[in-house]
Amino acid sequence: MASSYPSQWRSPKVLSGLLCAGLLVLYFIGKGGSPSGAVSIEASSSAMKAAHGASAFGSDQTLKLDAAIAREVRSQLISEVKHLQDNINNGGKIWPPVANLPESQRKRILITGGAGFVGSNLCDRLMMEGHEVIVLDNMFTGRKKNVQHWIGHPHFQMIIGDVVNPLYMEVDQIYHLACPASPPHYQYNPIKTIKTSTEGTLNMLGLAKRVKARMLLTSTSEIYGDPEVHPQPETYWGHVNAIGPRACYDEGKRVAETMMYAYKKQEGVDVRVARIFNTFGPRMHPNDGRVVSNFIIQALQGKPMTIYGEGAQTRSFQYVDDLVNGLMKLMNGDYDMPVNLGNPDEYTIKDFATVIHKFTDTNSTIIHMPATEDDPRQRKPDITIAKSKIGWQPQVAVDEGIRKVRRSGSTSRGERRFGVDSLGLRCG
Repeated sequence: MASSYPSQWRSPKVLSGLLCAGLLVLYFIGKGGSPSGAVSIEASSSAMKAAHGASAFGSDQTLKLDAAIAREVRSQLISEVKHLQDNINNGGKIWPPVANLPESQRKRILITGGAGFVGSNLCDRLMMEGHEVIVLDNMFTGRKKNVQHWIGHPHFQMIIGDVVNPLYMEVDQIYHLACPASPPHYQYNPIKTIKTSTEGTLNMLGLAKRVKARMLLTSTSEIYGDPEVHPQPETYWGHVNAIGPRACYDEGKRVAETMMYAYKKQEGVDVRVARIFNTFGPRMHPNDGRVVSNFIIQALQGKPMTIYGEGAQTRSFQYVDDLVNGLMKLMNGDYDMPVNLGNPDEYTIKDFATVIHKFTDTNSTIIHMPATEDDPRQRKPDITIAKSKIGWQPQVAVDEGIRKVRRSGSTSRGERRFGVDSLGLRCG
């Protein structure tokens, strides 16, 4: 959630100048004699007269209208000048608003992978609630711009580092999100992916044990593999190819879950496990090779929208705000067994391509390419446990989520009408 002020306004000198200018305007409005103030008020008054008809306003009405406009301008300027004045002492930084929690309620929270898609959206929520947030990210798939609007805030700390190395700090909670999640990224360096899920999880569990922190692991629906049970409940053990191209991610997450519950049973660590299904929303890089971003980029560029296989394979898509709500409910609730977090609304890939085609109003055609190896035929969460144990279910429908994405930003290539740079999908 970046500031609406232009970046060139954010220096202390410029903010001081704006403050002085605002105070001068307020002074002249109070006096009623400023040429610029008079012009502004008269212009507004003239516009309103023109809109309603000049004959509708007598001299008394005109004076009342001018006074009302002056009061409104003064009120808005006072509010804006106060906001600027509050932020001058922060080196000119203008951060999103945060709640003011008392020390007894404020938590110190670590998010590994916090500069990524889900991590940065989670970071926003925790910061706005008034907590202290530490982001740890090696920037393999994370991006600094995802959290740059918090840099310099007294409650925010950014660490460029890797979870495969031990970390020593005092925290109350650990959201362990670190791991590349898209097939092109996790298949780029399979050994590194496995080390992140295993050594990284061990290091975070070691930290949680030392400081008695609660730890949440973001696992994945990929642990179910190509499921033979549909929809997939948490009790399903899965159908996974242990040596296939997805195994570095699938098996890495399965081992990570095993480690979580081993530490719970042997060392008494307080753990939570979220099995995340496909998620889309702001801040995922558009070229990560996953279905939502692929379809939208291809549609906006007028290129054929590519479906691998017949398109009969199914997926369920949830909006990132729903996922963040689920993660926080799970972390702060009492239930400590795995929980599916996903939207049970199921689409075939072919039908989803049609939805994207509709919302982008594109001339692209839909073409079929050979199916990819080990691509699951169906994926849909059973969220009975999420509903009953943590009181969670998705609130944002897929079409509404796409509309939100459409309004959420712009791409560096200038594709502003759909906000491609801010769209993405986390394949869970």
